Amino acid sequence: MIAVFSDTHSTEGHELTGAALTAAREADTVVHAGDVKSEAALEAFQAVAGELYGVAGNVDEPGVSDRLPDERTVEADGIRLAVRHRPGSGQTALAMFGRERDADVVVFGHTHRPTLVETDDVVLLNPGSHAQPRGFRPGFATIERDGETMTIELLEPDGTTVESTEVRLDRDE
Repeated sequence: MIAVFSDTHSTEGHELTGAALTAAREADTVVHAGDVKSEAALEAFQAVAGELYGVAGNVDEPGVSDRLPDERTVEADGIRLAVRHRPGSGQTALAMFGRERDADVVVFGHTHRPTLVETDDVVLLNPGSHAQPRGFRPGFATIERDGETMTIELLEPDGTTVESTEVRLDRDE
């Protein structure tokens, strides 16, 4: 399982609770789409996550942004994720970013709004913010593979499913 987080905005720690904390601990891979904010928060995520792949966000302190790239591609369980913090110019720009990286999923943050959009060739996923939802539902996401299918779920920190989708990984065949 891949657990996906964004926009923690913490000076203290990971701010994970309930099902979000369980997902981070049990995931084979954890992806963070930026704005962890502090080194303490980044290190707290690293302590609970098996493998953590993050990107720098616009409010990350220098100790965090110096350690993380602005964009990255992550491959986990045969699923390719293109990760960045800001959505850029919207869905078209995100889909192009995903196509450039031959991704199955584009993970982004910044807006704090949990979002799950299927395009013709890539899924756009913003897990929202588990810690500072700013008027939106608090959120995180999980991605699981079963053969040639991946299931993506947007969840609230208590484990309530907000939205989910099932996508074939061989869409361009």
